Amino acid sequence: MGMFDSFHISATALTSQRLRMDTVSANIANAQTTRGKLVDGEWKPYTRKMTVMQEAPFRQQLSAVSGGVEVSQIVEDESPYKLVYDPSHPDSDDRGYVQMPNVDLLKEMVDLMGATRSYEANIAAMNATKAMLVKAMEIGKG
Repeated sequence: MGMFDSFHISATALTSQRLRMDTVSANIANAQTTRGKLVDGEWKPYTRKMTVMQEAPFRQQLSAVSGGVEVSQIVEDESPYKLVYDPSHPDSDDRGYVQMPNVDLLKEMVDLMGATRSYEANIAAMNATKAMLVKAMEIGKG
């Protein structure tokens, strides 16, 4: 493992967690969107999205460092939409029910907190690595 590989690994984690936070933010922003996508001529509510992370494949190349983590895909949550009784809503059905997105704000906030903590942990790892490298360079001077 090279001297700067840990920086690369932490950087991939930062990038992945940032995308996870962006995905959660989109879910929160669309928690009330009843017209998310058009399917077979009918509007469906916004569908919650989730990031799937995996270990980045290790490839030894000439000067490139690899490893770390990456977002392999963004998938849609298959849980059912919520039904809310609101006959005055323009998207209500014959019985007065509106299909609302399958976004649970409590789940999203927990996911956002997890992503934030992970992001902060990787910042701390990068700072610790930087401090160790600075100390190693000081040893070489003396």
